[in-house]
Amino acid sequence: MILLESHNVIIQTTLAEKFTKPSSLDVQFVDFDGVRFHLSTPDRKTLLVLSMSMRCWPELVQYGANDILEREYGQYLSKDVESQYNVTLQIDTDQIPPEGDAREALIKSISLIKRNALAAPFERAFQEQKAFEAQGDGLGKLMAIHYRDEEAIYVQAAHDRVTVVFSTVFKEETDRVFGKVFLQEFVDARRLPTIQNAPQVLYSSRDPPLEIRDVQGLAHGDDIGYVTFVLFPRHFQRPDIAESTISHIQLFRDYLHYHIKCSKAYMHSRMRHRVSEFQKVLNRAKTEVATTEKKTISGRTMASR
Repeated sequence: MILLESHNVIIQTTLAEKFTKPSSLDVQFVDFDGVRFHLSTPDRKTLLVLSMSMRCWPELVQYGANDILEREYGQYLSKDVESQYNVTLQIDTDQIPPEGDAREALIKSISLIKRNALAAPFERAFQEQKAFEAQGDGLGKLMAIHYRDEEAIYVQAAHDRVTVVFSTVFKEETDRVFGKVFLQEFVDARRLPTIQNAPQVLYSSRDPPLEIRDVQGLAHGDDIGYVTFVLFPRHFQRPDIAESTISHIQLFRDYLHYHIKCSKAYMHSRMRHRVSEFQKVLNRAKTEVATTEKKTISGRTMASR
């Protein structure tokens, strides 16, 4: 199984091309979870404008998304946000670093704009956990991110852990079966000695876990599943570990459904192959009808009536 990348490949490849050879541009595209982007050069070809729209932007702002984007992009943030979008970056190709590691780092950072915005509640939860740990007790406010129409992420800090709950919808019965198999493997795999330090994973269907049971408006039904990750301080104790944890856990829902679809496609291909083999066997089992002619003693051909 592959791991999905946190950065947007279209942004990365387009910026790498336009930084080298500026030209006019106007393209709109989407990323996972319905995030919309608009990359254009409205004024001149050396001024790239990147705008992003996220369904859960008002919630992310409450959890500090603007502070994170200011920290990551600073001078590139534009006060004039493009209409119908939530945040806009302006990159002047005449003022970017020369070719090398600095330019590559800038391109990679801009391509991570969605990841950085969605990191706000996780970074706040990690900070709250450290504060509660110093106090010896405490429980943070439950932070909800409704990043899809029927699905959400819930994050809550405690003095000894950070709990992350995903709600996910399985549109089809087969998706629910495959999803249960995958998620059970997450639970069982942690028993292996080599990965016992991995986050604890819990899965429940229909009924939400205790951490979010009091949340208003939760959906109930056979097509709803809840996945709980329990992150301990060792999973975010250093900045590089915390960054990796946030990047991976954000993509869990997309990772799960991506591999469910891949598994279904593989099963269908195997079924088609098996049917083709059965057809070959049946074709070989057909008996050939004798076509020899029977003639009389005078040489006339006998015809069956």
